Amino acid sequence: MTNGGLGRGVIVVPTYNEALNIERIVGRLRAAQPDLDVLVVDDGSPDGTGRLADELAAADPAVTVVHRTAKEGLGAAYLHGFAVALERGYDVIGEMDADGSHQPEQLGRLLGALESADLVIGSRWVPGGSVVNWPRSRMLLSRGGNLYVRLLLGMKVRDATAGYRLFRRTTLEKIDLASVESTGYVFQTDLTWRTVKNGLRVVEVPIEFVERERGDSKMTGSVASESLSRITRWGLRERRSQLRRFRDRRRAS
Repeated sequence: MTNGGLGRGVIVVPTYNEALNIERIVGRLRAAQPDLDVLVVDDGSPDGTGRLADELAAADPAVTVVHRTAKEGLGAAYLHGFAVALERGYDVIGEMDADGSHQPEQLGRLLGALESADLVIGSRWVPGGSVVNWPRSRMLLSRGGNLYVRLLLGMKVRDATAGYRLFRRTTLEKIDLASVESTGYVFQTDLTWRTVKNGLRVVEVPIEFVERERGDSKMTGSVASESLSRITRWGLRERRSQLRRFRDRRRAS
């Protein structure tokens, strides 16, 4: 569906074992932003999430479902969803978790900011942003991780790991999705970094992030380790590139 001057928009919602949440989140999203379509990407959930999503799609032409046969990670699900959305000609392509942590009622803030941005991130760690029902350890992990990203990659983005965001179609086309190898939660940082490196404008708007009430979190120690390892490699590669550029300038002068 169309969304004012921004064009046709869709929100990609990846799912794995979200039977307790999928109907509620899609209903809230359709009520909050009736001009946006919804694309559910289900990774073969054994709990029946895919079947429930099909029922929602049968009742609402603005909802469609893509079924994948295996759980390959958040990044892989989003890449698949983005490819489908681009193929269908959407101008605005968004991300949202299925567990209710990203509140559809706040999506208007992101849409407003996209008028003057290439990527908009719903941020927990800018002034006005907040987190509800997180233990202190989880909060420190997220804040510390984002600080590490800023220091190592030299980005000013305060919540590069956030998964509530809107891309312009032109942004996804420019950042070379075909070369993205990240599959876990580091996927979010990867796409933020690619957007910044391409000289595109990233805007953060404050959101209230609410920890899921139903179902199990997908965040594990192995997921955090993968993120840390990849970000470290990217940062070291960037520092080496900076040193080479510095040496080249010195020699040229």
